[in-house]
Amino acid sequence: MSITQQYFLDTYRAQRLGEAPPPPPGTHDWRTARELRGYWQFRAVVAERPAHGRLRRTLGRWLHPHARSAC
Repeated sequence: MSITQQYFLDTYRAQRLGEAPPPPPGTHDWRTARELRGYWQFRAVVAERPAHGRLRRTLGRWLHPHARSAC
């Protein structure tokens, strides 16, 4: 069963039972992504690693392996 079919089934059940309908699929996606980012940053701080810029730094090392500064 797809997400859309499940949503319509849940909406139908809620209507039959006189309850509030569920939120449409994808309503809380951005909030969930922000919460995950916060969780990853928290885990990095607890593990005593940098919490910001790790992905950009890693991608920079992969894309420009010989562009190291002498400083």
